[in-house]
Amino acid sequence: MTAPASPKTTDGPPAAADGGGLDRGVLAVAAVVVLGAIMSILDVTVVNVALKHLVEDFNRPLSTIQWVATGYTLALATVIPVTGWACARFGTKRLYMISIGLFVAGSALAGMAWNAESLIAFRVLQGLGGGMIMPAGMTILTQAAGAQRVGQVMSIVGIPMLLGPIAGPILGGWLVDDVSWEWIFYINVPIGAVALVLAARILKKDEPQPAEKLDFLGLVLLSPGLAALIYGLATGAEKSDFGRPDVLLATVGGAVLTLLFVWHALRKGNENPLIDLRLFKRRSVAAASGTMVLFACAFFGAMLIVPFYYQTVRGETAFASGLLLAPQGFGAMLTMPIGGKLTDKLGPGKVVLVGLATVVLGVAGFATLITPDSSYWLHAAALFVMGMGMGMTMMPTMSAAMQTLVHDEVPRASTALNIIQQIAGSIGTAFITVLLAAQMRDRGLPSTNELSGGEAAANAPKPPPEVLAAMMQKLSDSFQTTYWWSLVLLAFAFLPALLLPRRKPDTPVDAPMPMH
Repeated sequence: MTAPASPKTTDGPPAAADGGGLDRGVLAVAAVVVLGAIMSILDVTVVNVALKHLVEDFNRPLSTIQWVATGYTLALATVIPVTGWACARFGTKRLYMISIGLFVAGSALAGMAWNAESLIAFRVLQGLGGGMIMPAGMTILTQAAGAQRVGQVMSIVGIPMLLGPIAGPILGGWLVDDVSWEWIFYINVPIGAVALVLAARILKKDEPQPAEKLDFLGLVLLSPGLAALIYGLATGAEKSDFGRPDVLLATVGGAVLTLLFVWHALRKGNENPLIDLRLFKRRSVAAASGTMVLFACAFFGAMLIVPFYYQTVRGETAFASGLLLAPQGFGAMLTMPIGGKLTDKLGPGKVVLVGLATVVLGVAGFATLITPDSSYWLHAAALFVMGMGMGMTMMPTMSAAMQTLVHDEVPRASTALNIIQQIAGSIGTAFITVLLAAQMRDRGLPSTNELSGGEAAANAPKPPPEVLAAMMQKLSDSFQTTYWWSLVLLAFAFLPALLLPRRKPDTPVDAPMPMH
């Protein structure tokens, strides 16, 4: 089967013939891509901090306001599958600029929202743009740099992925407390305007392929399937109840639609599937996907409950919890550029194995430090080590999948990997949240929803000091056990990681198109 055509760059920067450093042209393209990606990723965590204020300002229950975050996530899941086709049909530069334009328009309108329903609608518009920014940007940057430098460009793309969970709560807390909630949306407007101007000036013109056909049946199956699956997992984790009829219907229905898409994409005679699953027959792509799924489930799920520990056991604010997470980001930023260069020089397999071992060391250290009065300095050290491991794991794994692809396969692979990351993150969040809830229930503790606040919790009488101390110890033990389970998942990630390439790439991403 011939890979679907993707837009050809008419005057893009040439890829290096060796694994040398990134030239000025590629760095300029990287700056544009990172600027757009930072907006879309930061927006997820920034808004989470403001949900309580939105409940008060709009005088609506949390169950309604929660859709401000959920609607955005579902829009992301719905639009990501179309990105590979849209890159070919409209051109990567044009699609990237359209995505940023939609995101900026949604941000401006969200800041002007007059009620909860309008805010949710404008957040969906944001998500439709935000979902295409990352895969389109990865495609542009990968094709500009070439296979020999994929590791380095993936390191650059990974920066916003790391900054989002760390900077988001800090920035969101400051804007909500000292400015107003509207500015968590308005702040995207000037950033997006700069990104659009730079994209128009720096990104090279590419030729769309008008003949590229959209796989409508694949779209009808995959987009609602992913949205329902992610909604079911997220809602079940939030309510700590996966047996609820609405949660069960969404999760099972989404899984069935997604499996039907897999059958449709692989069936004989389908020459132009929405996502080319035949790419996963390649050892490097399959191994990278397996590693990413297990790593994302374990790591992102575990990181999600760190702020909850700080806020419930240690009594910290959301803003302070964000600051306490900063060492993880610093560790990742230290090793990510190094990991990218080593990936291009030695091959991703060796780098990822070292990265996974470092993450395991950091998570094990952090798990043993989850006590009601442990030192924040020791926490910072463990988080720093975890970040160092992540910097040598996540983007080198992505590089392993991209290095062996030819130019026309990159958009489809980029889209598939982003989908995998979204689903794995949702599964990991649900899995770790359910594990923590089960541990708390076994120790006779209140549910996570009861502990996380609310008017009833605020007005409830406080227990005596000795009872409160015992309760906090049990809660700490619940976190500890949950983190050890996370380590088990990380250990399984070593199995597919052993199959990753352990030599520098030979096949260029921008290889000439085969003659038909």
